[in-house]
Amino acid sequence: MADSMTQSAQISSSQGLADGQNSVAAKDSKMSVKDLVHWRDPKKSGVVFGLSLLTLLSLAAFSVISVISYLLLALLCVTISFRIYKAVVQAVQKSDDGHPFKALMEKDVSVPPETFRKHVDVSLTHINRFLKQLRKLFLVEDLIDSLKLAIVMWLLTYVGAVFNGITILILADILLFAVPPFYEKNKTQIDHYMEITRTQVNTTMAKLQEKLPGAIKRTKAE
Repeated sequence: MADSMTQSAQISSSQGLADGQNSVAAKDSKMSVKDLVHWRDPKKSGVVFGLSLLTLLSLAAFSVISVISYLLLALLCVTISFRIYKAVVQAVQKSDDGHPFKALMEKDVSVPPETFRKHVDVSLTHINRFLKQLRKLFLVEDLIDSLKLAIVMWLLTYVGAVFNGITILILADILLFAVPPFYEKNKTQIDHYMEITRTQVNTTMAKLQEKLPGAIKRTKAE
């Protein structure tokens, strides 16, 4: 009786351990964008960074149509070559393994209506918030915020004179994968200097607001 209870306890513990390992493996297999840019898995992050950078460099040298055509052509060359190779191997070995991409072809690639509607609703929320913010800025609901936007746009005119859109995207891609790990290693120092900068900016903006006429000062009540 005691032996049977011990065996059942061992079986349940082993099943629990297996379930825990499966759950950990499932979590590890699903990497978010945050995990990629923080290089949690260097291999996956390296592949994503390399492919994204290669694509942007290709767009800088060729047209969008050429890049897409070459990518699809390369993919077709790989799949057709593999398909022919497996067909020859099956003919030589006289085996009947079926289509080499059968497992992938049987997967459901359709988008559920609920998922589509969910993403549309989330996107619509962000779009409406963005439009309301644009209305506030361009109709000068808050003079300070509109002046901030004007300064940023003025600075971007100089950026646009030096870099084109693809170059900015390439730099953004490099910074996206370079800044997060650097920030993690120097978080304390960076946060300290950022707090100092934020305090100075807030102090300057407060002094500027005090010098504005009363009719256009920022009112917290609004």
